[in-house]
Amino acid sequence: MTTAAPTGPREDMSERPPFPSNVGSLPLLSGKRYDEPSLFVPENLLREARRQKSLPDVRVPEVALLDPDGDIVRYLTASGTGRRHPGWACYHTDMWTTELHGVEMGVVGTAVGAPFAVLVAEQLAASGARLVISITSAGLLSAAREPPYFLLIEHALRDEGTSAHYLPPGTWSHLSTKLQTQLNGAYTGLRDPVLIGSSWTTDAPYRETPSAVAAAQQAGISCVEMEAAALYSYATARDRDVVCLAHLTNTMATLGDDFEKGPHNGAPAALAVARATAVACHDAVRYPESARAVDA
Repeated sequence: MTTAAPTGPREDMSERPPFPSNVGSLPLLSGKRYDEPSLFVPENLLREARRQKSLPDVRVPEVALLDPDGDIVRYLTASGTGRRHPGWACYHTDMWTTELHGVEMGVVGTAVGAPFAVLVAEQLAASGARLVISITSAGLLSAAREPPYFLLIEHALRDEGTSAHYLPPGTWSHLSTKLQTQLNGAYTGLRDPVLIGSSWTTDAPYRETPSAVAAAQQAGISCVEMEAAALYSYATARDRDVVCLAHLTNTMATLGDDFEKGPHNGAPAALAVARATAVACHDAVRYPESARAVDA
């Protein structure tokens, strides 16, 4: 079966420069002007979403939590401790708000991967969030102890594409020095330990080959995940407060009995870590003084 050729004028592709063919000049790494503003901005998308969905223009909580696995959102809905935010205008996600001993937090679930996480982070900032926390499951590369436990990601290997749209090419993205200082000692006393280390951020989890894993281990990287490098690059480029943590739960299903996160799929433990993060980053959140000493 054949189809008719499209009618109308065709663009003369011979007049256009060819795409670069060598690796060093891939489109992802060329033609970027990092000081140039974007034509497509989150404020405009949110405006149109509110118009189309008849949503009120209501600011989101100052602290927002990205929950790529969705386990925290499921816990909030099942336990009745969360309520849907009335004005969150994202086309792709819902937001649930919860109160953690004086800290109000908006939780967005299943924003998996670097592009999706940064898209949502941009929209959160445009909607009033001043601190974005991401807590994602991660594959263990270098065991510091028996999982599950949490890792505060200070450096993330940029093996994904989104960061290249925010910062010039480089090997690592970083948690800001300001937030590192504020988070010093923040997790003391929590039931679940929070260690500090680095991660490998990849866009292709099913291409975590033995050679790639060995290279990451040789570099002293603790875990592999899918969002941190892009979120930190966005934070640096946009001067935003973003903290990325990994919930180390698995060995990429290589040893069996993997992906165990603890009671309620780790949601209460993750919320405790999120609250401790919010309280420590005092420049980004207002909360009652009486809540400072309350353990979630």
